[in-house]
Amino acid sequence: MLTQTMTLDRQSGLLTPVTYRPSPHCDARPAGEVVDMIVIHGISLPPGEFGSPAIEAFFCGQLDHRLHPYYASIASLRVSSHLLIKRTGEIIQFVPFAERAWHAGESFFHDRPRCNDFSIGIELEGTDDIAYEPLQYEQLSRVIRLLMQAYPAITKERIVGHVDIAPGRKTDPGPLFDWDYIRKIIV
Repeated sequence: MLTQTMTLDRQSGLLTPVTYRPSPHCDARPAGEVVDMIVIHGISLPPGEFGSPAIEAFFCGQLDHRLHPYYASIASLRVSSHLLIKRTGEIIQFVPFAERAWHAGESFFHDRPRCNDFSIGIELEGTDDIAYEPLQYEQLSRVIRLLMQAYPAITKERIVGHVDIAPGRKTDPGPLFDWDYIRKIIV
């Protein structure tokens, strides 16, 4: 069980105590845009492997494409996420919540395009075919509760997977992500 209190500083848009590694892959949200959705993703680099610093390097534009054959195929991508929750439960923040992280790509939700404009992206270290760790769910629920308090337009119905906003293009967080469980524990 996690006992350390986590807080969200609305002015800075950062969680504390959380490691902050600023990503260059972000920009300002459109003027007047209301944050009203959380998008949950799954990522592992290299695919199917956990625990390396590659995800952090990727989101910070520092991934050395020579370290693994797969990295060459993603070398030109400029992506980030607001947060990464590692399998150990460690949380790393890359983009302040008030800014637009480049996590969703071409996307839409209820006929509204450009989900990056109005969403917060949370990456879980994992894959579609391996269950996520209980500690990841616990940390995710803590973060979601803080975000729902800070951004009241975020409701349970507006917590979605990448697959939901980019169907046919994305599958994460995958079929093993336990949506019933996460919706139950964020109450």
